[in-house]
Amino acid sequence: MTDTPPDRLSINPRSPHFDQPVLERGIGIRFKGVERNDVEEYSISEGWIRVALGKKVDRKGQPLTIKLTGPVEAYFQTPAEGAEAADEAAKGDDA
Repeated sequence: MTDTPPDRLSINPRSPHFDQPVLERGIGIRFKGVERNDVEEYSISEGWIRVALGKKVDRKGQPLTIKLTGPVEAYFQTPAEGAEAADEAAKGDDA
């Protein structure tokens, strides 16, 4: 697994951009320089995020969202499984 988050990701299982293994690693989003924890979907290349519009839902029970545009940065909150072992080996070699 690479250490670069996908260009587009959604937390909605109905979306074609949903990816469970990536979400389990934890994705952090920085939007306009501010950490955001309420992001439903994002696109780095297009420069937008979708966030829930309060507690409002549509007639199917899905949250209503609003698209905000601006610079988006995504990062993994936990390192990849192979990266942990490589980091430990590199630390051991330096000592």
